[in-house]
Amino acid sequence: MASSPATFTNATLLSSSSSSFKPLLKFPPFWPWQKVKIGPMSVSPMGFGTWAWGNQFLWGYQPSMDAGLQKTFNLAVENGINLFDTADSYGTGRLNGRSEKLLGRFIREFPGRNGVQDDIVIATKLAAYPWRLTPRQFVNACKSSLARMQVQQIGIGQLHWSTANYAPLQELSLWDGLVAMYEKGLVRAVGVSNYGPKQLVKIRNYLKARGVPLCSAQVQFSLLSMGEDQMEIKNICDCLGIRLISYSPLGLGMLTGKYTPSKLPQGPRALLFSQILPGLEPLLNSLTEVAQKRRKTIPQVAINWCISKGTIPIPGVKTRKQAEDNLGALGWRLSSDELTQLELAAQAAPRKMIQNIFQTR
Repeated sequence: MASSPATFTNATLLSSSSSSFKPLLKFPPFWPWQKVKIGPMSVSPMGFGTWAWGNQFLWGYQPSMDAGLQKTFNLAVENGINLFDTADSYGTGRLNGRSEKLLGRFIREFPGRNGVQDDIVIATKLAAYPWRLTPRQFVNACKSSLARMQVQQIGIGQLHWSTANYAPLQELSLWDGLVAMYEKGLVRAVGVSNYGPKQLVKIRNYLKARGVPLCSAQVQFSLLSMGEDQMEIKNICDCLGIRLISYSPLGLGMLTGKYTPSKLPQGPRALLFSQILPGLEPLLNSLTEVAQKRRKTIPQVAINWCISKGTIPIPGVKTRKQAEDNLGALGWRLSSDELTQLELAAQAAPRKMIQNIFQTR
């Protein structure tokens, strides 16, 4: 579970009675929270995801956004965020790999205090592409990510998805690739993404037999993604000492309060939202009630639910405004009564978030 908030007397980043925050300008910083352990590393209780950095199809990325993304990254780091999740497949078409390139550049060009770059933990996901058939090819993929980001070592090298359902022989080669990456020192730790409960236990045991600890499991996990499989994955992680990283903690935006059945986002998300949002009124009402009582925003409450469940959420960020709002999820915890209220409301929703098609059992 995540550590309890830190005690400090110098200055505060967040106010528990306000949804806004004031960046701390003096160093060393004092945050109203402690870092949590993930493998051999210490990270902020929330990271930021970079799926949108380079993705034109779903998130409308344009290269003209890069300056704003860099300011968003700087704001996050200045306020204690040191975990950033990316993937070698992030970036559509000719922009493939753009997310890793931008993240590496932003780290190198960060203007803050000395040594902050060494504190940043990169978690990148390597795709199980059908042409990655041998451990060496997977290691080469990791080296390509290192080259795009221009860093010497990745914090967490993650297998983006399992091929067990359609190419089980490839799966073992990819697992051996994770072992080789770890043994060569290309990554400090290894993790997986989109692994279901049964396959998660299998790979954990396989890696353990080879002296490689599995530090993390990244899955879709939110108030819209708390079904039987997701909760079983969380229980397995808790029992085996694996840190669960929650992606899409805001349900692609459905848990922000920004959208309604008559106000949908542009692009391909609109179809999904039109199917799910009409049944989310009880949950959104509960989120609003808790947010008003806590003097927080709806997204802050939804993200804090993930933190309070002992996971590390990685909401995606494109703008400073989003980053500022997400930072307000830190430094406080929902009560057990509030957790129950939100979960009962979530369970009443007739339609839940669609699980990633690559997630196994």
